[in-house]
Formats: sequence, structure tokens, C-alpha cells
Amino acid sequence: MQSLKELYNNEIIKELKDKFNYSSVMEVPKLEKIVVNIGVGDGSHDEKMIEAAVRDLEAITGQHPVVTKAKKSIAGFKLREGQTIGTKVTLRGENMYVFLEKLIKVALPRVRDFRGISPKAFDGKGNYTLGIKDQLIFPEIEYDNVVKLRGMDIVFVTTAKTNEEALELLKGFGLPFRK
Repeated sequence: MQSLKELYNNEIIKELKDKFNYSSVMEVPKLEKIVVNIGVGDGSHDEKMIEAAVRDLEAITGQHPVVTKAKKSIAGFKLREGQTIGTKVTLRGENMYVFLEKLIKVALPRVRDFRGISPKAFDGKGNYTLGIKDQLIFPEIEYDNVVKLRGMDIVFVTTAKTNEEALELLKGFGLPFRK
């Protein structure tokens, strides 16, 4: 069984080079990083919520998360500048491929009524964002220890110049897109 990095180097590069007629291997888009973010709206008032989100994100990604703070005050959301609003992890290299493999082979198949992920969530520059409704689809999270069900955003940052190139790259890795 080959890893996703080997799959990329041995097969995906060849397929994309043939499909998009790249002249050099360096033109072929690659996965640069994966950013996993959990927003903790009510955590600004309760430190336990932030600690729980940090603990969950660390268990899922295997890397210590950064606590994010509000850049400016928004009265409508009762938000002050500098208040804690979430946690995030940026995965690169080997950790990124390990997380991607876990997401594709373990977590997504555990989603109830799963019919594939939407191919419409690209940003126009070759990056893809996947929203997940709760953290329980990851096997590291124990239901009994969950303080509150939280969703998360997973952003796949690629070097692709167009959405079409990025879609083919992510399909090559085995992300289950809807038809």
C-alpha cells in the first residue's frame, strides 16, 4: 500500500502533465498545505470551550494548534479586539499527507448519509474549502469527552492556477467529489 506522497510522485504528476499539457514537472500543481480551523464563538467568554477545541484539534491533527484572536471589535457579535475566537493548525509535509489519508479513508466514510463532497467550494485560485459539521467523525475523538459538538473548516491550499486543475489534483488523491 503506497502513501499519498508516493501516489502523487508516481501517478498524479503523470496524469496531470498529460491532461493539461505541462512542459515541465514543476508546472504540475501540488498540495502546499492543509489548514484546519475550529471557530469557537462562545469560547470568548468561557476558557473551557477554547481548551476543549485545542484538545480536539490536537488529537485530530497530531500537531499543537494556534489560538486565534479577533482582529477588530464587532458590536453585533459582542466581540472585542484581541478576544479568543478559535484555534487553527497548518499542516505541511508528512503530517499533511497523514491527515489527508485519515480524512479520506476513515473520517469521511463515517459521515452519516454521505454522498460525496461538493465540487463547488473552490475559491477561483485553486484552493478548496471543506466544512465538517462535527468532530466526531474522527476516531481520535471520544464522544464522552466532547464538551460541545463543533464544526471545522479544512482548507486545501494548492499551487494550481485554476479550479479545474485543483479539482483534478484533489480527485487524484482520492477525495470523494459528488458527480
